[in-house]
Order: sequence, then C-alpha cells, then structure tokens
Amino acid sequence: MKNRYFNPLKKHHRPDGFQNNYMSFRGKRWHEILRWRWQAWRAGHPKAMGTPIAVVHPDLDFIHSNAKAGLQMQPAVTWIGHITVLAQLGGLNILTDPVFSDRCFPVQWAGPKRQTPPGLTLSQLPHIDVVLLSHNHYDHMDEASLLALSKQVGGCPLFITPLGHKRWFARRGIHHVIELDWWDTHVLAATAHSERTPVTLTPAQHWSARTASDALLSLWGGFAVMSPQCHLFFAGDTAYSKDFADIRHHFASEQSSAAGGGFDIALLPIGAYEPRWFMQDQHVNPQEAVQIFSDLGCKQAIAVHWGTFQLTDEPLDEPPRALSRALSAKGLSEHDFQVLPIGGSLRVAPRCPS
Repeated sequence: MKNRYFNPLKKHHRPDGFQNNYMSFRGKRWHEILRWRWQAWRAGHPKAMGTPIAVVHPDLDFIHSNAKAGLQMQPAVTWIGHITVLAQLGGLNILTDPVFSDRCFPVQWAGPKRQTPPGLTLSQLPHIDVVLLSHNHYDHMDEASLLALSKQVGGCPLFITPLGHKRWFARRGIHHVIELDWWDTHVLAATAHSERTPVTLTPAQHWSARTASDALLSLWGGFAVMSPQCHLFFAGDTAYSKDFADIRHHFASEQSSAAGGGFDIALLPIGAYEPRWFMQDQHVNPQEAVQIFSDLGCKQAIAVHWGTFQLTDEPLDEPPRALSRALSAKGLSEHDFQVLPIGGSLRVAPRCPS
C-alpha cells in the first residue's frame, strides 16, 4: 500500500509508509515470535506478581474542583492505569491514550486482560478538552473508550493524533480531529478559562499497525504540551533513541533557565520490555527510561505503561523495582521519577521563569 502522506523531503517518510529516525523498524518474523513464546513457556514466564499493584481511590474532590478552576488550575497528573493519564494544566483537562476497556484487543473475549481497574472510570472523569493519541496499537487506541469520550456531556474533545488517523475517526462519526507530523505544532487558543497552549508531535522509536495489512501506514509519536504554567512531555510508546536528545535541543530556547527550565513533568514508559532481543527496538526498559529522563532534562517524571496488562515476559510488578535500581545507579531519587499508585495524583509546581 502507498503512503498517502509521503513527502520525499522528510527522512521518516517512505513511499510505502513511515519509519524511525535512527533505526528502521521491521516486523518480527513468524519464527521470531515462535522463539519468544517457546522460550517464555520453557522458562515459565511471566512469573506471578510478588507485590500487588497499588490502587487508591482517586481524589475526586481535587480533580473536579481543579477541572473547574480555569486559569487558577493547579498543574497535576493522575495515573488512570497503563498509558492513560489525566493531565490538568493551563485550564485544560487532557487525557493521554485513553484505555478503559477490559481487554486491549480487537475483541473483548480474547487478548490481554486488565489486571488492575482504571483509577478513574469514564463517568468519573471531568469534561475532557483534549485527547492525545500516540499511535494505533490496541493498548493505546481503544475504540470503545474513544467513542465514549466523543459522546461526553458538554461536547466532543479535540483528538490530536499523528498522521494517518483521521479516516479511522471519520468512519466512526468523529470529526473533531487534528493530525500532526513530527515537529508539527497545533496551538490551542486561549479562552476565558484556559491559556494559549502549543501542542507539538515529537518523534519516537516505534511502529504502527491496526490490522495485518496497514503496518507503518500511520505515524506514531509523543507530545510536548507547552502551557505557560506547565511544560508536559508524553512519550507514548518508544524504544531508546537519539530522538530524546533532539527533543531537548528542539525546545532549548523555550526551556532555558531564564524561561523556567526543562519539562516540568514527563510521562515515561517503564514496562513491557522483556525479552530484550525481541522488545528493545520498540519498548524501553526502566534503565533506558531513566536515560530518557536525563536526555530530556526533565524536572520530574511519572512511570506509565506498566501494571495493567501483561504484555511481555517480566512480572507485572517488576518495572518499579528495576526503575528504583536504575535511579540509584544514576544518583537520582524516587521523587525525581515517581511511581504513582493507580488512581494517584501528583501536583506539579507551576513554572517560574526567572
């Protein structure tokens, strides 16, 4: 199939799809998948959890009062589970890769089953202004959740996606969609209740596929949300690459010391990484997530993409332990890169330009 968006001036564009900047992705061969499953079966992977995943009741009073605070909003993030985070900043309620379904699969009677409940239900959410969608894999692009959000009371949110997703939404009657290429920016205009907020699609080392015939035909990526009161980075799904040093360089003038420094909060994946020979070109492990934290020059991060769906060989509760070791090795604290309980919120200090 041909790439409808092909631009020969952009190196990540190919006539037949998209590619990464620093390592071309190729789909795994059938024998590699069989090798992975055979080795996992022989070793008894994944092992059972030793520690239950922490789940707390969300602070709904704070979340909903903050949602209505307009320009007085306290920057905050609430981990709903897996890759889904409610970010509140600049008067906006933003949701990342909303996945509320019981399974991340084309059907709800098969595939990886949710092991922990969502930290907030769809009915507990405040009105969502913007949804950031990183790519089209089923554990990120959940049809039932997106349809429910499009019908929320008060009107459909704005869905911001990488190239190649508008037609999927349009077939489902959703037209409030903006597509971006890497480094494209959509500016959310200031209103009486929210600040002017640029949203930029950033590169990631990953891939896309929704069916057996559409691999690499839609783009993937992360997002930089640059509210005056809080700079947020959402990595989406990614392997480690030089892209993160590029992202820091790209925003250097906006994140100088005089301008308030680097990203105030980053949502970085730490799970679904074993075995490395199979996963290293698409998912970071905790050590690499810490390197991304350093490459970006973040002030603080929370761990996502773990603790909800058993997707790979490591135990579901292992990523935080590996993250703790990686932080210690780099001389960083668990305050710098936090593991929230599902349903937990982190209030973020507003930016203070000097």
